[in-house]
Amino acid sequence: MPWVTVEPSGIRIEVQDRESVAEAAWRQGFSWPTKCWGQAECMSCFTKIVRGELAAEPMRQEESDAMRGRMAKRQRGPLVRLGCRLHVTKEGLVLEKRGLRPAAGSDSDAARAHKSTLNSEELG
Repeated sequence: MPWVTVEPSGIRIEVQDRESVAEAAWRQGFSWPTKCWGQAECMSCFTKIVRGELAAEPMRQEESDAMRGRMAKRQRGPLVRLGCRLHVTKEGLVLEKRGLRPAAGSDSDAARAHKSTLNSEELG
């Protein structure tokens, strides 16, 4: 299963087959910003591909239509995707997503590992 790195937090998310990046984040105890929980309606989950564009599945018509109809033109671009529709095919994808963090009260392994990394960086 491929891993995705999300900047500026440096969080790494393991993405399973047929799972979107946002779904993978939620499954692992992270808070990926959303209002519609994966319905491609709110546009809050949008992210930008920083590197590794070929590791992402191509955008499908549903995602393109949703962005064109609900997202300001200045926010759209060839590397802007919806986290709830972004699927990964291989390693190497790096995204920019502000607001990604361990969910409040989260006790998942991924969230604990991220907290541990942050604590180590603060001490070192």
